[in-house]
Amino acid sequence: MKNRLAFSSKQQTQILLRLLSYLKPHKKGVILALFLLMLTVIGDVTGPYLIKIFLDDHIAVSNFDVEPIIFLAVSYFMIQILNVVISYFQLVKFQEIALKIIQQLRIDVFSKIHKLGMRYFDETPAGSIVSRATNDTEAIKELFVSVLSSFIQAGFLIIGVYVAMFLLNPLLALYALILLPLIFLVIYLYRKYSSVVFITMREKLSQLNAKLAESLSGMGIIQTFRQEQRISDDFDRINDEHYKAMMDNIKLNSLLLRPVIDLIFFSAIVIILTYFGMTSFNTAIEVGVVYVFITYINRFFEPINSVMERLAFYQQAIVAASRVFALLDNQDIEPQQKESDLSISEGLIEFRNVTFSYDGKTNVLKNVSFTVKPGETAALVGHTGSGKSSIINLLMRFYEFGEGDILIDDKSIKSYPKKELRTKLGLVLQDPFLFYGTIESNIRLFNPRLTVEDVVEAAKFVQADKFIEQLPSQYEQRVSERGSTFSSGQRQLVAFARTIATNPKILVLDEATASIDTETEVAIQSSLEKMRKGRTTIAIAHRLSTIQDAEQILVLHQGEIIERGSHQELLAQKGLYHKMYLLQNGIVE
Repeated sequence: MKNRLAFSSKQQTQILLRLLSYLKPHKKGVILALFLLMLTVIGDVTGPYLIKIFLDDHIAVSNFDVEPIIFLAVSYFMIQILNVVISYFQLVKFQEIALKIIQQLRIDVFSKIHKLGMRYFDETPAGSIVSRATNDTEAIKELFVSVLSSFIQAGFLIIGVYVAMFLLNPLLALYALILLPLIFLVIYLYRKYSSVVFITMREKLSQLNAKLAESLSGMGIIQTFRQEQRISDDFDRINDEHYKAMMDNIKLNSLLLRPVIDLIFFSAIVIILTYFGMTSFNTAIEVGVVYVFITYINRFFEPINSVMERLAFYQQAIVAASRVFALLDNQDIEPQQKESDLSISEGLIEFRNVTFSYDGKTNVLKNVSFTVKPGETAALVGHTGSGKSSIINLLMRFYEFGEGDILIDDKSIKSYPKKELRTKLGLVLQDPFLFYGTIESNIRLFNPRLTVEDVVEAAKFVQADKFIEQLPSQYEQRVSERGSTFSSGQRQLVAFARTIATNPKILVLDEATASIDTETEVAIQSSLEKMRKGRTTIAIAHRLSTIQDAEQILVLHQGEIIERGSHQELLAQKGLYHKMYLLQNGIVE
């Protein structure tokens, strides 16, 4: 892994400041936690000083006056007890704030995911997105839970210890200051080299999640085509790369964290003992002063060691935050709909010289123009990749078109609010998606305006009631993930009911009968005819028999409309549509 992948100090600082901005709504809680933390630091500094007084003023001079000793003992124990109690509340407060921040961050990530355009999901594996919403936010939690509190506590303790040492012996305190640059150098080196390792670790973990999600989604295909070994080998390769990154992290931690800091600590002890040893030749040294200095140095290095051990969490949090913020900052959001009072009343659709490209290089639609009058049905046919689904994607505003315009009732779809488009355009896809829940909840989709009677009526309308009423729990029958316990035809019927329940003005069918067997298809043709009455319909179909009654059929080839007309008119032209019709019916000329 090259160093170019590492974050500079400036980038790390920017990411940290952005993370700290999440503390703003919790100002009062942070101030309280910091105040409690300051009290514990005062207790940590005061305790050794009381022992110093006991050693120098009582033990060293054999002064065993009971009252002062009892006062010192009680004071010391009270300080320790208060420290424990205050530390408890301080820790709970920091944890509470941290959990609230991560809760908000996850809400931000989840909300952003739903605002992203379909292009983002085309380019990003689902497992990688899941990793950012779960693993990366969990890593960030450690920054607020343990890292920041440790850093702040270390800062308070360092200041408190140095103040106490300067009050006791300014010269020795100056000698001890020599240690700080060495500690900062170790921290700088660790941040510099660990960021590279952590970036690799997070990326490989994301790839592991993506590979696992892909394997679970495609398990049927994997087993059918005996791809288990290949998938396993790919997973092992990524897992091995993650293991190597983890080992690099362990080696780095083993060198630059505790061992190096312990070496500096031992050097500090040598400096103190050497100083007092040299001083003892000329003047008497109070044993309490020696004790308190060694104790202060120990107290000084305790938080330093804690900080160094948590630097690993800090670097993980910074790398994880960069990935989360990259998602939050992604500008490939769903096309924006204006806030307006416009409503779709007639359902007149017009594509006017529309050109579109998914990647900005290759046009999948080229100067497409057609009009569908209210109540009419327009069918889109053509070979795979001809641009049929792209027309649907643009009409539903899943993607932003580049050139031309799409109008509904003589107004650009860009001028309609999102709610109006989603309410008045009903979409049925080739591969319907059922959510975990019940049949009733999947048809209703939590629409508060729909009653149980509306759901049942919609199911009867598309003749889905026949199979639903044969289920043990009927409309309350549990639906597993993606509706895997139902046949593809049953899932499609539920999708039909879901769409018709909202009473859309425009009906969009994306090969909606492709997953339905011939017998079921014949049974719902009458329902489809009823659905289309009074509604403008655009239907993609591979089976030409299902769209013969369409007012107009558009034949697409390589992103262009090359033929248009009714079924009989297109057969008379003896063009591409004629060839497709003969092929599907097994007719040889």
